[in-house]
Amino acid sequence: MSGIEIGLVALAALFILIAIRMPIGPALIGVSFCGLWALMGWRVAWGSLGVIPYQFSASWILSSVPMFLLLGFIAFHTGLTQGLFKAARLWLSALPGGLAIAAVFGASGFAAVSGSSVACSATMGRIAIPEMLKAKYHPELATGTLAAAGTIGALIPPSIILILYGIVAQEPVGGLFLGGIAAGLLTALGYILVILLRVWRNPELAPSITEPVTSRERLQALGETWPVILLAMGIFGGLFSGVFTPTEAGAIGAALATLIAAFKRTLTWQAFFNAITETVQTTAALIVIGIGASLLTRFLALSGTGDFLTDAILGLEAGPTTIILGVILLYLLLGMFLEPIGAMLLTLPIVLPLVDGAGFSLLWFGIILTKLLEIGMITPPIGMNVFVIKGVVGQLVSTSAIFRGIFWFLLMDFVVVFVLVVWPEIILFLPTAVG
Repeated sequence: MSGIEIGLVALAALFILIAIRMPIGPALIGVSFCGLWALMGWRVAWGSLGVIPYQFSASWILSSVPMFLLLGFIAFHTGLTQGLFKAARLWLSALPGGLAIAAVFGASGFAAVSGSSVACSATMGRIAIPEMLKAKYHPELATGTLAAAGTIGALIPPSIILILYGIVAQEPVGGLFLGGIAAGLLTALGYILVILLRVWRNPELAPSITEPVTSRERLQALGETWPVILLAMGIFGGLFSGVFTPTEAGAIGAALATLIAAFKRTLTWQAFFNAITETVQTTAALIVIGIGASLLTRFLALSGTGDFLTDAILGLEAGPTTIILGVILLYLLLGMFLEPIGAMLLTLPIVLPLVDGAGFSLLWFGIILTKLLEIGMITPPIGMNVFVIKGVVGQLVSTSAIFRGIFWFLLMDFVVVFVLVVWPEIILFLPTAVG
């Protein structure tokens, strides 16, 4: 068999393994190792297995991933973000669907210290959904809002997905962070518009709240958001002023979150232990997948399969529009069955040369890719954020009801993707302006 034939057989075997629910990391490593063995012998295969894991995990930029994860977990376990929803609720409750809008604002604020869609949904869901159900909001609106709002966590920096994309695509993480801000804010505004229109058409979804609120109460609630404001100012102020790099920002943010929690006296040994444990577990899982993706990249390069697939698609004389639509469809389909980081690292070795060859900005594509992956977080049948919210509400709301609740938000996501594809300058404006 030729190298390309071995590569195509290996890719087919990889997708079969994933289809039978084998974890993505071991599937990537196993298929790449066997492919290298068949292609170049056992010495090369074992040599790659000995060198590539070190090369990937020893990356200086990768060290920011556990630090940003630790930042988010400390903020979560020590309650640094609890004031976000309260402040948004007191300021916005008079609007139609005010509590749901407040939940979107709260999720956007938490995204600035989290970087994780799941953490965003879980944290704000525990805070906001009981308040909405108590106010007689329709369960589908309450749960759907939080499942969708959680996806903002991977767009507004710091974003774990954008960091990993930057490593693989060799794009500056700072530029990706800047591009993610516009996409995250546009998504949040889209969700708010959905809530306003739905409640305007059917006021019974979100009964008006007549609770009297004084200006003093609003200002006091706004003051309770200082931990998140201080964290965001510390991280992004230093990052974009050049005081420290995106890699260093994670460590500084985690240290700052620890100091703030200690000052507020919410940092217990148990909370700190839980944050460390979850950080280690999540980081280990991400590194295994990343090592598998690096091995696959090496295998595809040596076999010539990556170039073969890229040339085959470009040789069809498909225009850039057709190519990007095909890529969007690919990720929408993958998002229905795979978790985001696995889907991204599985496909980037093939997709990146294709997108680059079609003349698209890889920075712009990184934001589009992140948005597509996050759509997968609320798309059936997997819809990880939906099941996170299900875990929050228990038996109060059925899984099918939560999926019905995200329907209108999902339509808005497609609108946002369309806008970002047609007007790429929305994403590229800040990275270009900052340089």
